Amino acid sequence: MVDMEWYRTFKTIYQVGTLTGAAQELLISQPNVSQHLSALEAHVGKQLFERKPRRMVPTDYGKLFYTQVIDAIEKLEYIEAEFRYTRSSNIPLTCIGTSKEFFYSILASNISQAPANLVFEFCPTKELMQKLNSGKLYFVITSSRNDEKDIVYEPIRTANLLLVGNKEFDTTEFDLFITNSEFDKAEKWLCDKDWYAYSSDLAIIRRFWLENFKKRPTIKPRFVIPDYNSILKGIRFGSGITIASDYLVQDDIDQHHIKEIWKGHHPTQNTIYLAYNKNNVTTDQIEMVKKLLR
Repeated sequence: MVDMEWYRTFKTIYQVGTLTGAAQELLISQPNVSQHLSALEAHVGKQLFERKPRRMVPTDYGKLFYTQVIDAIEKLEYIEAEFRYTRSSNIPLTCIGTSKEFFYSILASNISQAPANLVFEFCPTKELMQKLNSGKLYFVITSSRNDEKDIVYEPIRTANLLLVGNKEFDTTEFDLFITNSEFDKAEKWLCDKDWYAYSSDLAIIRRFWLENFKKRPTIKPRFVIPDYNSILKGIRFGSGITIASDYLVQDDIDQHHIKEIWKGHHPTQNTIYLAYNKNNVTTDQIEMVKKLLR
């Protein structure tokens, strides 16, 4: 009969890469790790790892086996985690996916007031939505929406996109172009500057550009950094400009760490949604998360 711990041990060896590391991760002895692996290999009738002096290298079958079992293992671990949280308390467990920046700017100061145990995950929106659809997350905070079955998107916040830069940045010429409605010259001025971008596809910058210049941006960012906190720190202590949501930059603007350069002659807004599967969450959970977001 297969012991589920064999599968957990296999997953950990695969991800950590050594028997010693797997033992430390699982809080069991290294001989027990070796025993679990040997028993699983005997059960499946295949070698799952090539044993090298400092590394356990998965065989071709081991790689295939991992892809076949990892979803089931992780789903079981989520169920176990939820049981551990709820077994000794009436407080529910709520798993929420969002960006690090949104968590830091909006949620971090409120979570201690939540009548629940909260587990947060930070990763790209596409991956968060996959976890929401598979039931591994209860809620996702996102600025994009799709048409998935049973997924509800409730708008929770409207953010304005702002052009910001270093507080010492000289924008006299740009301001004059804007005052005189010389937007072609303003665009050229912007294109000549050092840009920070969150992603290579320039998604946020592109939205701002289309709204205000009626065309796609031709800028080539000097820095692409998938973390707005790092971008803002780079601008604060260096130079350059970026476009970001107001809730991410307002504190830095108020404290004169950076400055607002332009709101745009047409406000560019970004709607943020609370996404959830209506079949997987209770009304109390929905209201609790919405209260955190106010």
